[in-house]
Amino acid sequence: MTGMRIDKWLWAARFFKTRSLATRACELGRIAANGQSVKPSREVKVGDFLRVKNDSGEFEVEVLILSEMRGPAPVAQTLYRETEQSRETRLKLAQQRKEMPNFEAMREGKPSKRDRREIERLRGRG
Repeated sequence: MTGMRIDKWLWAARFFKTRSLATRACELGRIAANGQSVKPSREVKVGDFLRVKNDSGEFEVEVLILSEMRGPAPVAQTLYRETEQSRETRLKLAQQRKEMPNFEAMREGKPSKRDRREIERLRGRG
């Protein structure tokens, strides 16, 4: 096999959960091959460099193996090699997200007795 559709390879490499999501990402310009935005039907070959943006972050990978079958994650990770710069950037962004303060969302409806006590304590009335 010399080449295959990029949307099928992205699905097999587990960058996207479904092939239609991979196709949509190509159409939205979130996938670039060798520096150019691609259509879902573009052929990917061994040695191509891809930039993939998905929910997990932005990846820069080199295609090592072509596979039309979607297998388990450890097998899928053998299909590509992520660049060191891409890995460092993703880990740094993940660390920054962990360090950001986590705000609790406001609950629906009126405050509970515990919430009212907390509000009174914060206002200095309690």
